[in-house]
Parts: sequence; C-alpha cells; structure tokens
Amino acid sequence: MNNQQQSVRVAVVQAASVIMDREASTEKAVSLIRQAGESGAKIVVFPEAFIPAYPLELSFGTKVGARSPEGRKDWLRYWENSVSVPSGTTEILGEAARKAGVYLVIGVIERDNEYSGGTLYCTALFFGPDGALLGKHRKLKPTGAERFIFGEGDGSTLPVFDTPYGKIGALLCWENYMPLARAAMYAKGVQIYIAPTADDREVWQSTIRHIALEGRCFVLSCNQYVTKDMFPTDLACYDELASSPDEICTGGSAIVGPMGEYVKKPVYGHEDILIADLDLREIAYSRFDFDVVGHFARPDVFQLLVNEEKKENVKWINRTY
Repeated sequence: MNNQQQSVRVAVVQAASVIMDREASTEKAVSLIRQAGESGAKIVVFPEAFIPAYPLELSFGTKVGARSPEGRKDWLRYWENSVSVPSGTTEILGEAARKAGVYLVIGVIERDNEYSGGTLYCTALFFGPDGALLGKHRKLKPTGAERFIFGEGDGSTLPVFDTPYGKIGALLCWENYMPLARAAMYAKGVQIYIAPTADDREVWQSTIRHIALEGRCFVLSCNQYVTKDMFPTDLACYDELASSPDEICTGGSAIVGPMGEYVKKPVYGHEDILIADLDLREIAYSRFDFDVVGHFARPDVFQLLVNEEKKENVKWINRTY
C-alpha cells in the first residue's frame, strides 16, 4: 500500500434499467456515470445486470420439463438486447468512464461470442479511467430460476485489479454466499469488494456487513430500484407480473467499512447515487486483530485450490466410445 492513495470517493448507483432495452439502458448509464464523475467519485458501481435488466418476477414461460412459445419470445428479446464483449456498447461505456475519469464496474447480460452465440452470462465489466476494458467477471453459479437463462462462468474470470485506491474485485449477488468464492477474493488481496445484487431483503445487509468484517475490506453493495410500471407492457409473458407488488425491487444499496459498520446506510424506495469518501487507512487499522489471509490464517491446516483455467468448449469430433 506504499503507493496507494489514502482516500477515495466512490459512487454506488441505485437506479433501474430501461428494461429489455440495451441502447436506452446504456444511454441512462452514461448519464449517471457523468453525474457520479461530476461529484468527484473515482470508483463508480452499477447494479447486477443493469444492461439490459435483471428480469425480476419473470419466468420466461418455464416450468420443469416445459418452455412456452411466449417465454421463448421474451428470452429472444432479452438475448437481442444483451451485450457482446467487446462491442459498440462496451466502447460507449469505456468512453463514459474516460470522460468521467473513473473506474467503472457495471453489470451486464453478456452474450457468448466465442462459441455458439446462444448462451447468456450474468457479468460484471470493469473499465479503467482511460476507458480501457480491464476485464470481466461471469457469475459462477446462477441462483434458482436464473439457471434457466444464464450459463455458468468459470475460474478464468475471477479478477482483482490493482488501482491507485487499492485492489478491487466483485462477486455477484448470491455468489457472496459461497465461502470459497469469498476466500478466493480475500486471497487475491481485495480491498474494495464490490457486490452488485438483485436482493433487497433486510438479511442481505447482514451478508455485506459480515463480508466487510470477515475480509476487513470496504464493501460496495449496489441494487436497482424497480417498479412494476417500468416493465414493457408488450412482453409476451407480461401477465406473469399480475400478482407482483408495485415496488418489485426496493433497493437497499449500501457502503460498509472494514469494521462492519455502515459508511452509507441502505437506501430504499427511490433511485439515488450514494457518495462516500473512504479512508483507506481503515483497512490496515481493522487488520490489527484479524487478517483473514494474513496472521489469522492457518495455511498449514487449510488450503484453497482455485482453478483459473478457462473452461474450453467440449470437442466431440473424433471421440470414440
């Protein structure tokens, strides 16, 4: 930490996507990045799946053993509005980060452009203040019904990036309940731990406070604020929302310090940009009596193996049985 800045202003953007619309969601993100940059923020965080949306309350017409034609139409719309990496969308986001002079972490639905082109991933993209796409993290294990629509990431996209403000990395939503995934992040020295989510439950706050205290790091948790009237009424399965509450996701974005206390308490019920100045010396201060991969570790007893090899597409040609 010798060359590290002692403080940094961060911005956690609690806002809704323009649901199922890649271009409009990107345009909204660019405006919010500009606002965050004008506030003096140097790190800007957006929610999970901000472009083109986290599909709360939608089933895409799926039941165990059956998919409906209407659900396929909505999935196709979702796929058509997903983000290839790299693409024109990532260029726009990178340029917005460059103009604002910020490190940007933003959730997208990523379209596979390496193999079939038909698989979607729930992904966090990282951009530098020069506009460069630094890398990405694909969600390792989609949760529950997410498995109908998202593929699984692998260990090749578990990056932690060095910045003048410390090491930053991200796990998405319920990946943060995977103890070994958290341990991998701690082992990489994460200091600003980013947790985009779609979980607005009160118990999520217990999760992010525990992570901050366990990892002795700052946690930036970012969620959307979404109401039912934000959904396009021409969705083929729009009637699935009939029993949904008017506030489908109430927010709950928050910033937590390395002693587990709030820097910014959770915000509910509206869109907002949470701005906070982080005293990075608090990280070392907090590790006096607990350092999860330092003096409080027992590598002679416990060892963690992380496979960071890229999961290659299965080759069936010339296979014999």
